[in-house]
Amino acid sequence: MDVQQTSTSADRSAAVAPRTEPSTRTDSPPPHRFRPDVEGLRAVAVLAVLGYHAGIAWLGGGYVGVDVFFVISGFLITGMLVREAERRGTVSAAAFYARRAKRLLPLTVPVLVAVVVASWWVLSPVGGKSVFADVIAAGLYVINWRLAGQSVDYSALGADASPVQHFWSLAVEEQFYLVWPIVVIAVVLWCRYRHVALRPRLAVALGVLAAASFGYAVVEVADAAGAAYFSTLTRGWELAAGGLLALVPAAAFGRLRRFATPAAALGLVAIAISIVGYRDDTPFPGATALLPVLGTVAVIAAGTAVVDTAPGRLLSLPPVRYVGRISYSWYLWHWPAIALVTAWLGDLPASQLAIVVLLSGIPAAISHHLVEDRLRHARALARPRRALPLGLACTAVSVLVGVGALVAVPTVPQASPRQAIGAKALKDGDGMQRTARALAPVPAKAVQDDGQAQDDHCLVRQKETRTPGDCVYGDPNGDTTVVLYGDSHALQYFAAMDTIAKDRGWRLVALGKAACTPAQVRTYNYQFKREYSECDDFRDAALKRIADEHPALVVTGNLATESVIEGGDRLTGDASADALRDGYVKTLDRLRGTGAKIAVMQDNPRPPTDIPSCVSKSMRDLTDCAFPESKALDFQPVNGEAADEVPGVRSIDVAPMLCRDGTCPAVIGNVIVYRNDAHLTATYVRSLTGWLAHQLPAVA
Repeated sequence: MDVQQTSTSADRSAAVAPRTEPSTRTDSPPPHRFRPDVEGLRAVAVLAVLGYHAGIAWLGGGYVGVDVFFVISGFLITGMLVREAERRGTVSAAAFYARRAKRLLPLTVPVLVAVVVASWWVLSPVGGKSVFADVIAAGLYVINWRLAGQSVDYSALGADASPVQHFWSLAVEEQFYLVWPIVVIAVVLWCRYRHVALRPRLAVALGVLAAASFGYAVVEVADAAGAAYFSTLTRGWELAAGGLLALVPAAAFGRLRRFATPAAALGLVAIAISIVGYRDDTPFPGATALLPVLGTVAVIAAGTAVVDTAPGRLLSLPPVRYVGRISYSWYLWHWPAIALVTAWLGDLPASQLAIVVLLSGIPAAISHHLVEDRLRHARALARPRRALPLGLACTAVSVLVGVGALVAVPTVPQASPRQAIGAKALKDGDGMQRTARALAPVPAKAVQDDGQAQDDHCLVRQKETRTPGDCVYGDPNGDTTVVLYGDSHALQYFAAMDTIAKDRGWRLVALGKAACTPAQVRTYNYQFKREYSECDDFRDAALKRIADEHPALVVTGNLATESVIEGGDRLTGDASADALRDGYVKTLDRLRGTGAKIAVMQDNPRPPTDIPSCVSKSMRDLTDCAFPESKALDFQPVNGEAADEVPGVRSIDVAPMLCRDGTCPAVIGNVIVYRNDAHLTATYVRSLTGWLAHQLPAVA
């Protein structure tokens, strides 16, 4: 998952009602009984997620465990609320939130504290700062929205996975349950006033919510799958599906007894198919989430109709139930273990990650018994007036720990203009800088050092298709028009081009779109998980504007490793590179037709790690962050190849200004060269102004 795809058990199955011994009869059980099969179903869900995060290839859709948990949670929580309303004639919101706080929040404190401590030791200052901000968001249960924003931010690509990003699913559930009890109370009061039955009216309210959420999910996944994955609005229908099942009268389940065993079996098969058959590029959640959601509904419904079915007995085996019992705790601990061990030791094979996941079960079991169980059953916390302050205290501790760590992160001094000479150091023979006392930009702000054109949104975001405003720079009244056109790998040279344009009196037009190649091909968008149709629309409009501008010079460039789509299929490797080159040739021919001179910026070397993060912890030995040029240029140079095929087009290779003697330093002349794993900092590009001015074709 890119970002990353995890799950959480929202409530223990014992939360439905006081435990009773499971019946051995095969007729319909009381709806409030303890459900060992549901506890076992939790085990299926959490093991799917654990295996997926361990990198086990045949569990490519293990992330659907989150959907299983959502349905279970909706079923249990809604059932509990409805039974309380039918028993007491009302619902106590204070008691509900107290139960949620008592069961969920205490266990998050040791996990988040452990993450902060381990991150301080393992991660760089820059990496730690990002994690500590995530800890604050996790403690406040809003991290899903933070991740949704990052998932559509092109600059965020390549960032290391946060050890608390798995808290997104807790955030989704808690946001849902901030609203749902209030809706239940409102419907209860309305039904009392109207003297009508509660369940049908509540089913209408929940059904409307589910339909709206599902419809939004289908639309949003098709439009922006990356952001949709973390959204409460796209996940609410899954919780609602479980809630609707809880509203079905017991008598209705009685009529389904003969179908219970095949329904449970088919439900487990549906879940298994999605776990084994889905992959990271499966558009999700949306229509594809119906399979695991309906499968979970079928399993729960079957167990509600009949106590003793073969699938139910399998799920009720003691070892399976124990895994389900500690699933919430194991879920909380497993991802920090994976993320931090990976940050410490580097990428690990699936076999070693599986060991890490298994070992994370130790703190999971300990904290389950010593924290989760003890506080859940503590008599002193039986009343809301005591449990609610406990929840508030847990939230406060988590947030304050994150804030304290964030404030304490050490900073790197800002280099002065006299110190930050950048590419000039190459002329002085000092390309491999080994130490630094001050840097520009400072590592913590390097990722935002992308230049004025991007600050003005002249690099159009992925969902947009038109450039806002004119995006004219240099000398706006100049007689000579020059266009800088392409994706972010072209617009990164704006800092130098703007200075050149001002010096030469050029009118500079900046036209760019994130992840959108100028090449006339259809491409795949990894954030949206679909064909990038927005790029086609932007390219058509941009090429038309360029023709209307009658430029003297067009400088263009793009990422050399876009994934091309032909005939509905995604191309890979050389096939994709060849198609991208051919499409780029078509664009260059069209640009030449404007009468302009053309310069193509070859794609820059790309570091294998997060350079600002590495530099922030390696000020005394910056060579730790240098990398081999051969690995940095390990892709087909389609830009240069396309330029060579079109007469009169100049190809500009920036690699000699980034790498020397086979090595690419992270810092040159006290300037951080890369702002992430794909782009140069605007500060370093600005230091390339003189060099780039000599590389461009002469224009009148």
